[in-house]
Amino acid sequence: MRHLRIGTRGSLLAKWQAEFVRKQLFAGAGVETEIVIIKTSGDKLQASPLSQIGGKGIFIKELEEALLEETIDLAVHSVKDVPTDTPSRLMFPAVCRREDVRDCLVAAGGATLGSLRQGARVGTGSLRRQAQLRHIRPDLDVRDLRGNVDTRLRKVESGEYEAVMLAKAGLDRLGWGGRITETLNPEVFLPAVGQGAIGVECRLKDTEAAEIVAGLDDAETRTAIIAERSLLAALHGGCQVPLGAWARIERGELVLDACVCSVDGLQYVKQRAASAPEKAAELGGQMANLLMEAGAQSILEEVSRQRG
Repeated sequence: MRHLRIGTRGSLLAKWQAEFVRKQLFAGAGVETEIVIIKTSGDKLQASPLSQIGGKGIFIKELEEALLEETIDLAVHSVKDVPTDTPSRLMFPAVCRREDVRDCLVAAGGATLGSLRQGARVGTGSLRRQAQLRHIRPDLDVRDLRGNVDTRLRKVESGEYEAVMLAKAGLDRLGWGGRITETLNPEVFLPAVGQGAIGVECRLKDTEAAEIVAGLDDAETRTAIIAERSLLAALHGGCQVPLGAWARIERGELVLDACVCSVDGLQYVKQRAASAPEKAAELGGQMANLLMEAGAQSILEEVSRQRG
């Protein structure tokens, strides 16, 4: 049986995800693997807002280069970090079963989004979270905050921030779910495209590795991810587009909720659409049209101007 090298970023959460894949491969197929830590642009440039350093792809570019150079055999990513354009020589044989899609709040004194005081400082590096926060609570002092999960949690402990917003799946995976003071209903606060899902990437020509990894693929998760990512692609969005999306199977039907929100939170467009699960890609495109017709185009143009 072949020995596989798994590439990952060096953050606690990224290493947890790579270790999860390593254990699954050993348990399922008896595959021996090793984990290779690779520093990405996103890790090196932690002081800069994502919108200034290129957004989408900065957390995976070096991992994909290592795959193409054949210094690793697999790369493990958070799906929400993966651009919609996969290099032609690479593929994703597995999207693991999705964990909790929801965003959550970690706040001093056990506060919730509703009970935070007026003007409370809340940190998040996500433009999507910033925009939705300002839409729901325009009185908050929402600040750009980057860094690994543990770094951000320390900002609350030190009192520098009264709250931070994070993905619940990440905290759960690290065993820190007990620190969550509120989990936000996705009907009210829509998650990022791909949030809660782990993707495994390999070389297109490496059919042996692809076959080994394919056993980790979850069909229902992949269907939801296809819908969300086709929406993102249709809107020409990176991770610095204030887009929330949540696709899931309900009673045999694929349901997709999505919103686009201006950075200041004042303009907010939300739509819902549904289709047969096998029409996931078409559903994403349909949702993009619904959002644009409802006013998302002017919001996205304004965001583009602000970044340009």
